[in-house]
Amino acid sequence: MDGVRVAAIASLTPLEELDRDPFLVDTRSQHAMCDRWAADQGYVVTRRLLFYGLRPDDRGLWSDVDAGHVDLFVAPNERVLARALTSLPVFLAECERRGVRLETADLAEPAYDTGTKANVHRRLSMPTAGYDGC
Repeated sequence: MDGVRVAAIASLTPLEELDRDPFLVDTRSQHAMCDRWAADQGYVVTRRLLFYGLRPDDRGLWSDVDAGHVDLFVAPNERVLARALTSLPVFLAECERRGVRLETADLAEPAYDTGTKANVHRRLSMPTAGYDGC
């Protein structure tokens, strides 16, 4: 199935939740997981989406699908989807109604220690200061 275009969904979870669930806050790792999944399938990620509590009927979520730029959605796992959207069942129903597949990568999450959490915190708290996460 060559040429499948993927929209990767990540959760834009508040930085305050870094200690409790670092992966939900680490959007870079979420998108990297989606990228790996898509590459393993021979697909290409054409859109990277960041949502927090978005309604499943939001026009912004479907604009790329309607324009023919996206064939399927992928998220790292259902935990991320549950945070990104207000209702996963409604989103699943809307995907089915529109004929758009939804997949979850379900790959191993990265391990987080004090140092990696500090790097995520620095990257997300200083984006306007020119810090690029390196």
